Amino acid sequence: MDLKFSISELIHSDAAIKYNINNMPDIRALDNILNLIYYCLQPLREKIGKPIHISSGFRCEKLNQLVKGAKNSQHLFGQAADIYVDGMTVQNLIIFIKNSRVEFDQLINEYDSWVHISFVKGKNRRQILKIT
Repeated sequence: MDLKFSISELIHSDAAIKYNINNMPDIRALDNILNLIYYCLQPLREKIGKPIHISSGFRCEKLNQLVKGAKNSQHLFGQAADIYVDGMTVQNLIIFIKNSRVEFDQLINEYDSWVHISFVKGKNRRQILKIT
């Protein structure tokens, strides 16, 4: 399978487009996005063997406020993505990731609707949480 992640998948935001918000990351966030893709998302996509959809990736501060993201959200730093996979429940996706040996900092089941996955190079805690 040759489905390579692109940076644009992690920067795109319908809300940013709708409200004319420049959602371009700075160099530090861009470096974190590349790490998230290289060490976490791309290996995961290859192990799953089908598309992983990103509903939210990097968020600039203005966009994060608009979508009511946490003030210290890893999305602000390019370290997180909210993902889902067609045909997999959120819980099944979390179990798959946990057992895949793919590195991650946090997996958060958010409202049984998507999985927040994050990666912090050299500081991954492998936390698994749930927000209801």
